[in-house]
Amino acid sequence: MFGIDELKALFTDYSWILCQVLFAGYMTVLAIMDIKWKQISLALLLSGLIFVAAGLFCSRNISIFLPAAGAAVGIVFIIISRVTEESFGYGDSILILIMGGFLGLWNILSLLITAFSMAALFSVFMLIRKKFHRKSTFPFVPFLTAAYIGGMFVGMY
Repeated sequence: MFGIDELKALFTDYSWILCQVLFAGYMTVLAIMDIKWKQISLALLLSGLIFVAAGLFCSRNISIFLPAAGAAVGIVFIIISRVTEESFGYGDSILILIMGGFLGLWNILSLLITAFSMAALFSVFMLIRKKFHRKSTFPFVPFLTAAYIGGMFVGMY
């Protein structure tokens, strides 16, 4: 049905979509871990660096500056995690670094705006329902995942 040349052409034409779908699967696994255990396996988290490398080869014509600057956003969040004594978790920050390297600067910034907006709405809803108090914590990776998958479906990335 498909020969080697056809499969190669198919992969070449749709490699960015394939990378995005695989990254969405990776994000979903991390979100489930974060919800269930409120922590993420460091080995699994760092395996996302494979996606950063793959993202550079997935048929996107972007400057290397954009993924590097996107990863730098994650470094800022790692510093925030350190300064706030992990009020914003290291796992979340490392994931933002990986996502920034995969998506690039402008995409990670728009994703973060979406994820923080969704988390804020969730917090307000939970405060109104008296399920949370001011110092309550909740996993953030599911919001990063939802923002990524939502952006992927509307063609942002």
